[in-house]
Amino acid sequence: MTGWPSVRAKRVLRALEGIGWVVKRQSGSHRTLSRPDWPDYVFAFHDREEIGPVMLARIAKHTGLRPDDL
Repeated sequence: MTGWPSVRAKRVLRALEGIGWVVKRQSGSHRTLSRPDWPDYVFAFHDREEIGPVMLARIAKHTGLRPDDL
């Protein structure tokens, strides 16, 4: 078990913004997020889409997100 819940993309985006990521630009559902000292990350989910534990773990690897940030 990864320790990650299944959550909606909108909640994940709010959590990323809470740890310092900002939306640099957006084209449809693709948002390019930036944070100082991190490479840009493309968050490509619709707001109401459900993101599962495995995908959340992948997002966390690239963004520094932790389960308790949600």
